[in-house]
Amino acid sequence: MALTFELDPKIDRTLRDGICALWADVSNAGGAVGFVPPVTGEDIRPALVKHLVAMAEGRTRLLVGHDGEGAVAASAFLTHNTHRLMTHWLWVYTVMVHPRHQGNGYGRELMSAVADAARGIEGIEAVRLTCRGGTGADRFYASCGYKEVGRVPGAIRVAEGDDRDDIIMLLPLG
Repeated sequence: MALTFELDPKIDRTLRDGICALWADVSNAGGAVGFVPPVTGEDIRPALVKHLVAMAEGRTRLLVGHDGEGAVAASAFLTHNTHRLMTHWLWVYTVMVHPRHQGNGYGRELMSAVADAARGIEGIEAVRLTCRGGTGADRFYASCGYKEVGRVPGAIRVAEGDDRDDIIMLLPLG
């Protein structure tokens, strides 16, 4: 069963809590979304609030995917670049598919929905993201059409003695 995606959904308590739970579940399953397990919803909440504030200010947009039962199953944040010479591309952050749905093609569906959403934003020509090296995420994004355009060796410290590359990837929309 495919996910149902919505760009810029109305944020209510159910959606907010669903994204927070998704983020914690993805993190605790080893997903590279800004945290190292174990984490709780309370650990996640401050980072989520920052995204919600950016949304309220019009700097960030939310793409959320619901499963057949209506639960939050996937999400990504699309953030406008504010540098005056770089407004023709946007960032995508915190790309997540719930662990129970992984392996069903939902990640590919999410990235296709991200590209479609970006194409619908006037003046956007490309989508840029970063991912943590050593997770295989770069291979996944490459399979979705993204190209590696940069790498910062050892930029992400997961734990003492465990530094990972920060991989920069770009999807031209033309």
